[in-house]
Amino acid sequence: MTKHDLRIIFMGTPEFAVASLDALVKGGYNVVAVVTMPDKPAGRGHQIQYSDVKRYALAAGLPVLQPEKLKDEAFLEELRSYRADLQIVVAFRMLPEVVWAMPRLGTFNLHASLLPQYRGAAPINWAVINGEQETGATTFMLKHEIDTGNIILQERIDIGEDENVGSVHDRLMALGAPLVTRTVDLIIESENAGTPLPTKPQPETGELRPAPKIFKEDCEIRFEEKTADEIKNFVRGLSPYPAAWANLTIHGQNFENVKIYAVDRSGSGAEKASKVESKGEIIVPCKEGAVSILELQVPGKKRMDARSFLNGLH
Repeated sequence: MTKHDLRIIFMGTPEFAVASLDALVKGGYNVVAVVTMPDKPAGRGHQIQYSDVKRYALAAGLPVLQPEKLKDEAFLEELRSYRADLQIVVAFRMLPEVVWAMPRLGTFNLHASLLPQYRGAAPINWAVINGEQETGATTFMLKHEIDTGNIILQERIDIGEDENVGSVHDRLMALGAPLVTRTVDLIIESENAGTPLPTKPQPETGELRPAPKIFKEDCEIRFEEKTADEIKNFVRGLSPYPAAWANLTIHGQNFENVKIYAVDRSGSGAEKASKVESKGEIIVPCKEGAVSILELQVPGKKRMDARSFLNGLH
């Protein structure tokens, strides 16, 4: 069997998944169909928008499936019609067994963490929020419990002290694409040799940190509950998306739902909450220490640095 013979169905939705799909297509692998989320209205005009994966798939001339429900019999019948040998999942949704067990070689997933750490929907965000100094990407075989299957391959990267989740996301996206093709190559080699795919169980010892989905209410900055270092990690772990936010009083003016994209530790913690120093900084005391807000965005305005924001205040 060669990569041209192996029939692959790819499942994914956001930009993160596109790099892996692109690597498969340009690498000459036989992607017979793509499964992605249904189209959704977005923006002020509620115009229908395609997922990043759908846009790429259409441009590449690949069939696209967009099931509302993954257990719908019409979808399952269509999925079976492609006679896939293997399914690959990158940033999609939780699959029922009837889907992931369908191909004869099973289904593997690319996850943006060093499993077993950060199982869940937001592994990159939580790794940065928790101040990790390294993270990585893992390919593993799917089974019943989410993100718990046997590991196939892993790669590591360092996380910079001032790096935000956007930068880590982009580097993991680039790291994950060749990891996916290497995993497919390994599956083909094992199939041709008639030997089991070399995998290893995920270790379950020590403290495991989860990575649950992040909602707006989870993004509120509670300065009084965390140290300056924790606040800095929290902000960069949510920047640029979905963005940390806070309600601030600056020069006697109240600003609600202010998105904050970057902060740094400040040398002073004596200021009252949200007081603006005369030097043109927005200094906020924390449980320990204080932070200086570097970039922010108030509702209805564009994102800007703190000095520009202060210069625009009456």
